[in-house]
Amino acid sequence: MSENHEAAAPPPGATRLALASDCGNCFGLCCVALAYAASADFAIDKPAGKPCPNLQQDFRCGIHRELRGRGFQGCTVYDCFGAGQKVSQETFEGRDWRTAPETAASMFEVFPVMRQLHELLWYVTEALTLAKARPVHKELRAALAETEAFTALAPDALVGLDVPRHRDKVNKLLLRASELVRAEFKGKKKDRRGADLMGARLKGADLRGANLRGAFLIAADLSGADLRRADLIGADFRDARLSGADLTEAFFLTQAQLNAAKGDATTKLPPSLVRPAHW
Repeated sequence: MSENHEAAAPPPGATRLALASDCGNCFGLCCVALAYAASADFAIDKPAGKPCPNLQQDFRCGIHRELRGRGFQGCTVYDCFGAGQKVSQETFEGRDWRTAPETAASMFEVFPVMRQLHELLWYVTEALTLAKARPVHKELRAALAETEAFTALAPDALVGLDVPRHRDKVNKLLLRASELVRAEFKGKKKDRRGADLMGARLKGADLRGANLRGAFLIAADLSGADLRRADLIGADFRDARLSGADLTEAFFLTQAQLNAAKGDATTKLPPSLVRPAHW
């Protein structure tokens, strides 16, 4: 086990299992509540609140196995972090927007708020597994508890939350955790926060401990790159080549980011994530 991860039991409260999408217990909320425009990611325009034409009566996608080929690649790289089933089964107690249409407007408004909270839970939960971030674990546990409490609020209270303010507070803790984990890797070359690296040639690059927060890595060649202990929160990996790259100790990496990239059997992944089926 890496020195960067604790062998202790997972933090109380939210777990990775609870923060994984469970479409079977969701009322197709991402297929209804969200809007998208015809583009390279979506074959059609769809306004918020209108069901996708591919959504079936059982709330499942009718072209799930053909999404990429049918022009809906954007659907394959979206992750609600478990917000869908939370809103469907807990916030609205199993009442769906079809049989209880009076819930529709509120449900669709609550879903994106819950999704933001669940994304924060994902990052905080991961930060609590980083041994080098121990100095901020107490504050992180408090942030985890506060965020979980928000997710249990009634619909009206959820919609009224000042999520940007809470996100800013939590992000400061995540930044401190990141700095502690990457402390031994210093230098200007390691700070690529928000950098425009679209199409960059980074094959075999030593990016250990790099700050790649929000970096644009679209179509970048990262094959064989060493990304251990790199902060990847918000990095855009669409069509980035990750063949042979080492991501085993990279942190704040999500399944959606991997799904958007191009890797293969030689790409080394963190144990909490799975190899995308299309690689």
